[in-house]
Amino acid sequence: MLHDIDTRDHWIEAGGARLYAREWSPPPSGRDRTPIVLLHDSLGSVELWRDFPAALCAGTGRRVLAYDRLGFGRSDAYSGRLPLDFIAAEAETGFAALLRQLEIGRFILFGHSVGGGMAVNCAVRHAGDCAALITESAQAFVEDRTVAGLEEARELFKDPVQRERLAKYHGDKAEWVLEAWIGTWLSPVFAPWSLRPVLPRVECPLLAIHGAEDEYGSPRHPELIGELAGGPARVEIMPGIRHVPHRECPEQVIRLVSRFLDGVA
Repeated sequence: MLHDIDTRDHWIEAGGARLYAREWSPPPSGRDRTPIVLLHDSLGSVELWRDFPAALCAGTGRRVLAYDRLGFGRSDAYSGRLPLDFIAAEAETGFAALLRQLEIGRFILFGHSVGGGMAVNCAVRHAGDCAALITESAQAFVEDRTVAGLEEARELFKDPVQRERLAKYHGDKAEWVLEAWIGTWLSPVFAPWSLRPVLPRVECPLLAIHGAEDEYGSPRHPELIGELAGGPARVEIMPGIRHVPHRECPEQVIRLVSRFLDGVA
């Protein structure tokens, strides 16, 4: 039950900046199970996961941790523009700081959208401690559908009401967050980016979840992730679902994750 879930907030020091993190813990069971670390999407934050982390904690019986990347949510502002290697770099920066300061040993990764690409890189960089990897709506390359979805989003966020909603979660960093997403992904210099070089180095079990109607990427993305992964991989394409399966059908996502993790201590 969700009311039995304990929550605790943390502040993480990373390269002279502070990152905000939250932890959800199930009732004591006598089993020290591998925790799940969530990596948010391009507009995301701890708060924007809403009640999914608590539900995931209850459904799997595992601790769940999430953090705001630098520039997002309650974390400190990011100085300047995102570098082109920002997806790979997260494994060495915010994620590494989280592991170190909260003394997390073995872990499971769950990354949504761009957080899925970051999770792939984290699984490779910290392979010795990564027990399993789950990507949800992850982009594996820049596709025409990705560009079209971003163009629509750019028009949508011309509406001041949409920008105000973003500011509710990111404060005065909201404009930077928007540019870090749309400006980066629509930049011609970012167009060649792909997960293809890193996926064969993923050794842990992998589950790729994707909505068939995802507006930012066709089912070719999870298919490619499954084909190129260096370890055992399972692909789950969800009919009628768009870019945020954990919000559109949380119970189904939690069932998929729970079954996938059955053999993980």
